[in-house]
Amino acid sequence: MKSSLRLVAGLLASASFAAIAHAGEISGDVHDAAGTRALQSAGVRIVELDRTTETDRSGHYIFADVPAGTYTLEVRYVGAAVETRSVTVSETGRAEGDFDLTAIGGGDILVVGQAANQFSALSRQKAADGVVSVLTRDAIGQFPDQNVAESLRRLPGVNILNDQGEGRFVSVRGLDPELNSTSLNGVRLPAPESDIRAVALDVVSSDTIESVEVKKSFTPDMDGDFIGASVEIKTTSAFESKKNRYSVSAEGSYNDYSGEVTPKASFDFTQKLGDDFGVAGSVSYYKRKFETDNVEAADWTEDEDGNAWVQSLEYRDYDVERTRINAALSFDWRVSDTTKAYLRGNWAQFDDHEYRRRTTFDFSDFEDDGPSASTATDASFDSEDNDITIERDLKDRFERQRIRSVSVGSDTDTGIWKFNWQASYAKSTEKETFSLDPNRFAAEFEDDSGVVIDTDYSNAYYPVYSVTSGAATVNSADSYGFDRLELTTLSDSQDEEWAAKADLARTFAGDSGDFTVQAGAKARWRKKSYDFNMSRYDDYDGDYTLADVLGTQTYRLLDMGPVADKGGSADFYRANTGGFELNPVDSLIDSSSSDYSVKEDITAAYLLGRWDSSALRVIAGVRMEHTRNQLDGNLVVVTEEEDEEGEDVTLVDVTPVGYKRSYTNWLPSVTLRWSPQTNLVARLAGYKTVVRPKLSQLAPKYSINEDGEAEFGNPQLKPYQAWNLDAGFEYYFASNGALSFGAFYKSIKDYTYSSFLDEGGTFNGVEYTEITIPVNGDKAEVAGVEVSYSQVYSMLPSPFDGLLTQLNYTYTYARGTVVDEDGVARRISLPSASKNTFNAVLGYEKGPISLRAAGTFRDKYLDEVADAPDEDRIVNQHFQLDLSAKYKLTDNIRLFADWVNVNNAKYFAYQNFAGAKRLLQYEENGSTVKFGARVTF
Repeated sequence: MKSSLRLVAGLLASASFAAIAHAGEISGDVHDAAGTRALQSAGVRIVELDRTTETDRSGHYIFADVPAGTYTLEVRYVGAAVETRSVTVSETGRAEGDFDLTAIGGGDILVVGQAANQFSALSRQKAADGVVSVLTRDAIGQFPDQNVAESLRRLPGVNILNDQGEGRFVSVRGLDPELNSTSLNGVRLPAPESDIRAVALDVVSSDTIESVEVKKSFTPDMDGDFIGASVEIKTTSAFESKKNRYSVSAEGSYNDYSGEVTPKASFDFTQKLGDDFGVAGSVSYYKRKFETDNVEAADWTEDEDGNAWVQSLEYRDYDVERTRINAALSFDWRVSDTTKAYLRGNWAQFDDHEYRRRTTFDFSDFEDDGPSASTATDASFDSEDNDITIERDLKDRFERQRIRSVSVGSDTDTGIWKFNWQASYAKSTEKETFSLDPNRFAAEFEDDSGVVIDTDYSNAYYPVYSVTSGAATVNSADSYGFDRLELTTLSDSQDEEWAAKADLARTFAGDSGDFTVQAGAKARWRKKSYDFNMSRYDDYDGDYTLADVLGTQTYRLLDMGPVADKGGSADFYRANTGGFELNPVDSLIDSSSSDYSVKEDITAAYLLGRWDSSALRVIAGVRMEHTRNQLDGNLVVVTEEEDEEGEDVTLVDVTPVGYKRSYTNWLPSVTLRWSPQTNLVARLAGYKTVVRPKLSQLAPKYSINEDGEAEFGNPQLKPYQAWNLDAGFEYYFASNGALSFGAFYKSIKDYTYSSFLDEGGTFNGVEYTEITIPVNGDKAEVAGVEVSYSQVYSMLPSPFDGLLTQLNYTYTYARGTVVDEDGVARRISLPSASKNTFNAVLGYEKGPISLRAAGTFRDKYLDEVADAPDEDRIVNQHFQLDLSAKYKLTDNIRLFADWVNVNNAKYFAYQNFAGAKRLLQYEENGSTVKFGARVTF
């Protein structure tokens, strides 16, 4: 029976390569001295032959075609003492060379704590082919961050874009997150959201990962669809741990704005089931309640005196409950000495229940005449001059995102032949089935109301208001009658991808180095769709005012007046559904204009050659990627006509539209890695990559309203195409650290931006007067440098020998050209591109104590391109400080506490209008304190 299983496994995993005869070989495994963990990317060298290799993620290495004789093996790993041993190789036999490494100065620091994370990351960075930044989780510690995105922000050139105080999207070298690709255990992750390709990494818990590699340069065996970086997340494998391991953690999380303590718990394990089979897994649960105080403004205007004032001013109070559930399970099978097979699955769920109470002051009726009175810092609005509209609404939205993936494959390495294959499936979804967004009440204060409202703009972050006349009426809930209810009955975004790939390599051993020829192919079949259905109610048959659902605000910036109860509006709707009067026309328009379906099939193949010697590594080759699209959407045309009785009638015509397209990209690359001595590494890489347009932009979604205003998708969008050049130098200290310097340049063609044209045209026989459409720009240039310094100060006298630092800085120049509605070109910074990013970690780890302070800085960036420079949306610079502390109570129990966003960093978006920064959005979230324990056994 056992031999039968071996035969089947050999067929499935292509273990026939293991049977290929060759000369003698040396193989072995490298672990830490404590026997806890396999050490990946340890450098192994046969001294007499000057041949080198690195260990894989299970700590294994192999040399083939080794002539008979006695040799000295040398192993190096950042932070570990260099070790050597002698082995003897027969003509056709195998010599075993296992190593158990200790840290410089002794101890188990290689696998425990902050220093272990630093040693592991630097070892993988040093061994990598191209430019790579790595983040690893030590064997029994944990990240203090709330999700994978926040864990990544300590890496060189990496920062994150926040949403409501949490990190969501990863920005690399200051570039737009849309220019990155993301994979989990080699499986490309589709995006849950309907309108983007970028994967928001707040869905993935940091508790379930083993490492994250941010690959900033390209080799032909990689998917070529990135310009910023390829972000590759890996979960734990059973063979990465030498011993069985079980860990449990529990913590509480307290947000000082919500005032509530919420739970988090995780469990992860590795278990060997015999010598050749193992299983590893993890599960985590995290509930977080927090609040956000927000102010937004729109339509800044100048009056006759040159004073700036805003037509729409909103005060928003958010109460949010988020729940993350993550699980990972991996089965690993050592089929033979040279072949490993695996089956890996991951599942992540992110629930977001958001209540938003909003008070909106609408002064748009003053647009022609300006405010009743104004100065450089304030404006007054008197209802005797024009009507003042105040809206008070509630959003009650529950949204569920899920990301799941499964992969099966094998890796074979005989030292001469390498063969690996993988088949995978991944699906991401985002769904709402009952969301009130919004339930709105409104009051219009006319000239006989006696209402006067003053606005003060002296605080640049947010204006404040005061009701100087008619306050009793303005603040009475009875004044606000039902105005509109938009009920989302379905918002369903589906994004799934099937994939299969295989790679084959043959190595020829020479006297001065090894030459490898490698080829591979990959196919990806992706489908993304969005189905949106909503019901819009514009009237209610009866009395329905804000007083019927009155609640209590939790806003801190000022008194925003009466607000709706968080759950009251949904309860009222369910109890009185028949009283709401449906607007069928607007419901049909909104439900049809966003729907789309896109298929994207990508077929890729590559060929590369690789030269490896002790000092020089050269990888050169080309990758071909052929893309086929099937694009489906709707043309929604709204017209006004008169019926037989002379009454105006609104007609809505919905016509399905479909397109097909295909194109091929050739992506050459050359990568050089030169290491003239063991502590020096220099790299140079030149390559071409592409980023395909957002699927939602490609979709043929066409909407033309009754005024002839059109919003179009663009199936003819071309992909971003970039020629890239990376150069870097790394110096690794003998005393546990490294200094690295890198420079990069990118010439990008056909980047996309949204264009507004105030001119008419015809589409499918339908006329329009103006159009907003995504288009391709001409060329953009990106250039920059990144510097990183990491050091464990073990050479210092006690107690300072426990200090460690991680410092990195990135400068990015990213400029492109856009054309405005008048056909005038202007230079802009590329959207989401920050010029300066800086990260600093100061740690202390000695005995049972581990302390860390982490600061991150991101410069301002252009968020949205408008028709004119003074209308562009800019997000202000951001600095955040986080503190972490751990205490080793026993060998198996660690206590920890984290303080996230110590300085209550704010979000501020603005436009440079009328000579000053004018608020578009401001929010603050407060700090979060976490505390708990982790037990390992």
